[in-house]
Amino acid sequence: MHNCDDVSAKVVSAKGIAVLASLLLMVGVTSCSQPAQQAPQQARASNSADQVLTATDPLQFVDPLIGTDGKGKTYPGATVPYGMVQLSPDNGRTGWDWIAGYFYPDTMIAGFSHTHLSGTGAGDLYDISFMPLRLPFNSEKTDGGPAQGTLVSSFSHQQEQAKAGYYQVYLPDYRVNVELTAGLRTGYQRYRFDQVAGSAKETVSTPLIRLDLGYNRNWDRTTASAIRIIDAYSIEGYRYSSGWAPKQKVYFYTKFSKPISSLQWQLEGADIALQANGQLSTTPIAKAPHQQQGVAVALLLQFAASDTEITVRTALSSVSSANARQNLLAEGEKLSFEQVKQQAQQAWRAELSQVQVTATRDNLTQFYTALYHSALAPRVFADSDGRFLGPDGQVHQRSGHTHHDFFSLWDTFRALHPWKTLFNPDRNQQQLLSLLDHADISGLLPVWNFQGNETDMMLGYHAVPVLVDNYLKGLLPSNLGDKILQLAVKSAKQQAFGLQSYQQLGFVPYAERKWNVALTLEYAYDDWAIARLAERLGKTDIAAEFRARSQNYHQHFDASTGFMRAKDVSGKFRLPFDPNAYYPEDYCEANAWQYSFFVPHDVPGLIALYGGPAAFSAKLDQMFSTAQLISSPTSSSQTSSAQPLPEWISGYIGQYVHGNEPSHHVPYLYQYAGQPAKTQALVRRIMDELYSTKPDGLAGNEDAGQMSAWYLFSALGFYPVDPVSGDYVLGSPEVHQARLQLGNGKQLRVKALNQSPQHLYVKNVTFNGTPVTGFTLSHQQLMQGGELIFTMSEKAQ
Repeated sequence: MHNCDDVSAKVVSAKGIAVLASLLLMVGVTSCSQPAQQAPQQARASNSADQVLTATDPLQFVDPLIGTDGKGKTYPGATVPYGMVQLSPDNGRTGWDWIAGYFYPDTMIAGFSHTHLSGTGAGDLYDISFMPLRLPFNSEKTDGGPAQGTLVSSFSHQQEQAKAGYYQVYLPDYRVNVELTAGLRTGYQRYRFDQVAGSAKETVSTPLIRLDLGYNRNWDRTTASAIRIIDAYSIEGYRYSSGWAPKQKVYFYTKFSKPISSLQWQLEGADIALQANGQLSTTPIAKAPHQQQGVAVALLLQFAASDTEITVRTALSSVSSANARQNLLAEGEKLSFEQVKQQAQQAWRAELSQVQVTATRDNLTQFYTALYHSALAPRVFADSDGRFLGPDGQVHQRSGHTHHDFFSLWDTFRALHPWKTLFNPDRNQQQLLSLLDHADISGLLPVWNFQGNETDMMLGYHAVPVLVDNYLKGLLPSNLGDKILQLAVKSAKQQAFGLQSYQQLGFVPYAERKWNVALTLEYAYDDWAIARLAERLGKTDIAAEFRARSQNYHQHFDASTGFMRAKDVSGKFRLPFDPNAYYPEDYCEANAWQYSFFVPHDVPGLIALYGGPAAFSAKLDQMFSTAQLISSPTSSSQTSSAQPLPEWISGYIGQYVHGNEPSHHVPYLYQYAGQPAKTQALVRRIMDELYSTKPDGLAGNEDAGQMSAWYLFSALGFYPVDPVSGDYVLGSPEVHQARLQLGNGKQLRVKALNQSPQHLYVKNVTFNGTPVTGFTLSHQQLMQGGELIFTMSEKAQ
């Protein structure tokens, strides 16, 4: 080994990149993934990105801009691991592409707000939006913005940086450089205004900062807001809003480094008032009203012309402005921007250093950015004193743990939460106890909660497998078992969401509601989790009941077509039937192909329905080789399947859709059918083609960490097809080596011998020197620590 010019890494070796197509022909699949996500192999072969490096400072390999283009829906701004604040730029537009507030192809910025969602399918938040300004103002009419226009500035990616815990952009329209960093419950902005010489331009150069509590886009709507000026350096207030979460309350406390000289209020969406000569009309702070409230309150603050560097520190709370101030005091009110930035980066360094990876430069960037994204949810919601807004709209307090929310459970039960079982058991337990907090207050486990609200978004009762998985792994106190079981059974025996029919008929009829097939299949999986917990607790009657319910997937299987199909109340399959079609919506954000393999808890039973491993493997082959049929205005002929693809169908290989969650486990199913080489080739292909280091480097919504968690597991060579089983199915690792600092203090070292892009296939696997004869390893085995060694080969075994 020898040093390279990047002090954060050590060069181990360099290997060429070979075209994978010839190797993948044996799998019998074709790709319809997005062209922008596929880098030319020849160009990559000569790139320094192909050097094999060991990451000694993981921050050098985090790029928060990955996922901000295409379908990823991530934000590039500043936050800390699991932080309450996500301080990030907003482009000022409404639309699917702007769900996270920022879309990489855009060229303007309308403000910097303190709350954002990471990669979700619905736009909300954007709370407490600040914008540094100067005269003259640039106002643009934007989709979803006010009719009179939105104050914006142009910007360029050449004058923008995004790093873990830090964001920077220059706004040329107002000649100001903006830097963002964050603490656990605070956001810190630093504005550096360019100096403008000449007394004639003194008024023009006066620094301005606008706080717009009426700023809202997408699903978000401001319902009430207020600002109070405490003194020349401090303001506080609140913003209430309704959107995905119906009753959101965000309180804030803001401290400026320079005194406010004068101000102007704008109420109910009013424009900034200018004089006839175009100059600003403001009132000295001593003479101005110090408090305003209404639906949409905004405040323009003017500072002295000499105040060319201003820092703005804002703390949030769901409880009160007083609590927001206490949150700032708890983190250190007098810390400088550089100190907070350093603390944020150190927090990320500690989080990411739990895994040290040796891989190509591109793979290191993919891995550590995925690890970064995986630590953005769930996130802290309680204040420093333990208080938080509960789902009943009341304030509650916990002293034994820090309450978290933002649980995107339909997405994250699959891989994100299993990933967290490997590390930091104390924080993982705090997040799990937060699920029980929600149930203590509301009476039910959450479905999809954030900002103290239950949204009931998506389907299933997937808090159950998350809690059961952790309980069975010994990551929750043993005395909570009966409580978890009681809550799980309560969720499963509701009468809403198609559960009444599910309990009476064993399935949800299509006439009752959309997503009916998906509901049955996902309820069956959650029932399996209940059965597993009941067995552990010795509740044999409950175990038998829910084990039987977990077999309800049989209800939808049509042996004549080989698909899970919708049924009417009498049990007859719905006609007509087209497995390629996405409408009518019998399947959740999917079609029959993607849901027909969702039986992760009983893959042998599913194989039996198909008539055995050979027929099952052939059906999987069809899934990966059957093209998506997409309509075009110029098409001369149309079929029922030829239609515009929904927004959530992306990153596909045949009918396999990696851009959404229902089929994430499917590439690993070949292992159960005795076809490990097909699993190995497919997972490597997905990592190579559907993940990249570009802004559109995620094939679908990041979905609060699930898309990244799939990559993290797969890059290490194993994946939790059925998290509740405690087993991981082996695949084909992409890294060369990895060292995991496990939550119990032990180390797990993963090595891929003879690794290269040509060597997709696994010749053999050993764990602590013993050959692995099957295709799974248990969580209990991995937590023992030691060495997991894959010997790679160019030829399928």
